[in-house]
Amino acid sequence: MSKVSDSYQLKGKTIKNRMTFAPTVKFDYAGADGKVTDKHIEHYKERAEGGIGLICVEATAVLPGGRFGENHLGLWNDDQVEGHKAIVKVCHDNDVVCLIQLNHVGIGANPICGEPIGPSAVETRSGAIAHAMSIEEIREMEDAFTAAAVRAKAAGYDGIQLHGCHSYLINQFVCPKTNLRTDEYGGSAENRARFGSEIIRKIREACGDDFIISIRTVGADPSLADEILVAEEYVKAGCDFLQVSMGIELPEEAIMKEENSYGFLCSLGVHFHDHFKGRVPVSCVGGILDPEKVNYLIDHDLVDFVDLARAELADPAFPNAVLNGTPYVHCFECKRCQYGPGGPHRCPAAVKRSKQREA
Repeated sequence: MSKVSDSYQLKGKTIKNRMTFAPTVKFDYAGADGKVTDKHIEHYKERAEGGIGLICVEATAVLPGGRFGENHLGLWNDDQVEGHKAIVKVCHDNDVVCLIQLNHVGIGANPICGEPIGPSAVETRSGAIAHAMSIEEIREMEDAFTAAAVRAKAAGYDGIQLHGCHSYLINQFVCPKTNLRTDEYGGSAENRARFGSEIIRKIREACGDDFIISIRTVGADPSLADEILVAEEYVKAGCDFLQVSMGIELPEEAIMKEENSYGFLCSLGVHFHDHFKGRVPVSCVGGILDPEKVNYLIDHDLVDFVDLARAELADPAFPNAVLNGTPYVHCFECKRCQYGPGGPHRCPAAVKRSKQREA
């Protein structure tokens, strides 16, 4: 039976424990050039020093038109590589495996940055109609993801994570609500997974066998069975690690009504682990704010890894608290996370930690 403190070998890299830091965007840290800033480096340094096993750097745009906004981190040109080397260094200096999440927002594109594009001409949140990508444009987008992965490898990252959930471009191809295509990229689960699968294959060819390729994939959008078929295509294409989260639609009713001690979002990862056990590692995420829940999920072999977000934002020392029973500041569970978009990044837990240091 596994313990949180157990290491894990993945593509020749040693992940020193079973806790990972989920990609959480720092919306006002980057400038319009998409480059890493000192704020990014310090942010990831603090998390790397706190005992985490793997860090996945936040969603990073593969093209300037695919950003959330003008202050979105990027890897769409070679000039952006140097700053990423500094993030990798602070992680590796603390024996932390480091991935970076690659993303394009698709039909959710910020009009300041580019036009909304996606698999089909569907209505966006702003009421505009998205541009339906041609086959040629799909191939070009796959190449943009691959080029960003090559830059990530040049920066020293141990691998990448594709952002395949949370309503962004890869998720838009997977979800029948936003993918109305009738060609080889629409219809069946195999076809809807084709865009993500082709990106995985291209990255593998460009970056080699020892480069970790992960995908943050949809657990149920709304069907669990359908998303497992999608994930099967990713694994066949060469995906090494499935990190499971939400999609465009809420999971089917049966998932929402399950009785467990860890919540419906975590349960998606648990179901995936049941299916893929022994083939590829799987992580879960969602409301994991206490050491007891981390230990429960790993001790009971429910998942291979636990993805931490708010607990790590609240206190980078949370992993050490899980491992060693040391003190930490608990997430305040704010209705709207103070690290979220449009906010002042004034996390009350961070304020409390600062006051403790000054005392």
